[in-house]
Amino acid sequence: MKALVKEASGFGHLNVLDVEEPEVGADEVKILVKYAGVCGSDLHTYEGHYNVNVPVTLGHEFSGEIVALGANVQDFEVGERVTSETTFYICGECHYCKQGDYNLCQYRKGLGTQKNGGYAKYVIARKDSVHRLPDNLDYLSASLTEPLACAHHAVSKATINKGDVVVVLGPGPIGLLTAQLAKTYGARVVITGLGQDHVRLEKAKELGIDAVVNIEEQDVETVVSDMTEGYGADVMFECSGAVPAANLGLKLLAKKTHYVQVGIFPSEKVEIDFKQIIQKEITVTGSRSQKPADWEPSLHLMDTGRINAKALVTHQFTIHEWDAAYEAIKSGAAIKVALTPQD
Repeated sequence: MKALVKEASGFGHLNVLDVEEPEVGADEVKILVKYAGVCGSDLHTYEGHYNVNVPVTLGHEFSGEIVALGANVQDFEVGERVTSETTFYICGECHYCKQGDYNLCQYRKGLGTQKNGGYAKYVIARKDSVHRLPDNLDYLSASLTEPLACAHHAVSKATINKGDVVVVLGPGPIGLLTAQLAKTYGARVVITGLGQDHVRLEKAKELGIDAVVNIEEQDVETVVSDMTEGYGADVMFECSGAVPAANLGLKLLAKKTHYVQVGIFPSEKVEIDFKQIIQKEITVTGSRSQKPADWEPSLHLMDTGRINAKALVTHQFTIHEWDAAYEAIKSGAAIKVALTPQD
């Protein structure tokens, strides 16, 4: 079968290859991939900024149909529509595994990074990571369950009350999903971006986000101040991974509020204004990926129409068209790209 494989470290080395069709293990499920989403980490991997276990088939956001079951799999049937968590292996013994925090297990191995992922006709998933799709949820929407689960995990780190003003910095897919999630709590949501984010900011307006701010054209401090009688925002989600945005986020918050860092900074060292944290008694929390508890709620939110994930998919390509997919994202033309496999 054909697969989009990262063959070596460094920039590029991502090619469509003929690989052996995978065989299902005793505790595994074989899935025929319908759609696989392109994540920012896939771009970083392609560009050589994110290390994976090369050679490996990329793709950790996908949906599909079960075509084979391992000998020990009794909870699923061939033909069922499913998606899967990225987790392929955990130690099961550490403090984090026992609490269900698989995302924090230091021995964890993920699909599309350490194990072959969904940029192929078939992918093998561990049975405990597989989730059925609700009857009314289409495959394209379901392929975004993983990024929605990441957003759900981030939102769970803060307390959002009805009427709160929540600011989301960064209008990428995670930012747009986080903004939609905050709206489900009854919050008034502000999302920010730059001029180059025009397509994404327009999408935020379509999705009903309360205030959409291009910070190169509008003063977001004034917007937040006007919405909060001068106090500042109640909750901040920094989804861009930009250091200036992080410090802006701290500045926009009111006292005794919550800041959640979702975006990954490009550098290991960042300069953060701790004076703001101290003087305002801000609680700062990080959010890493997602865990099992985030998946069923995410599927339910899409199934009930409270989250419109499919609206973020602006482009579709086959795995043979990776270069076009990459260019669409890097140019700012695309918000979310879905890839489809080929025989």
